Amino acid sequence: MQLKPPSHLKTASSAWWKSVTEEFDLEPHHLRLLTLAAEAWDRGEAARKAIAKHGMIYQDRFGQPRQRPECAIERDSRIGFARLLRELDLDVAPPDSRPPALASNRG
Repeated sequence: MQLKPPSHLKTASSAWWKSVTEEFDLEPHHLRLLTLAAEAWDRGEAARKAIAKHGMIYQDRFGQPRQRPECAIERDSRIGFARLLRELDLDVAPPDSRPPALASNRG
């Protein structure tokens, strides 16, 4: 059965979603993670385009330079996308070759 990507995804993310679902046999919870990853990508791309159009800095009402909110949106979307891909574990080598866990994450 061929799955259809969510209709709200951008063309590139939709094609990526479809290619992943064709290549991997995903459980329903993986499909949700995949959709979240595609949404994070789209959000980051939208923020990147806004930064390209408006720049990274604006002047606040006191004339002080401030970082545009889109910079944080782009950063957070990239981090979210990377974490979701890691959770999906689609192209990661076996666990023994993964980087060691952070000290705070060890039991």
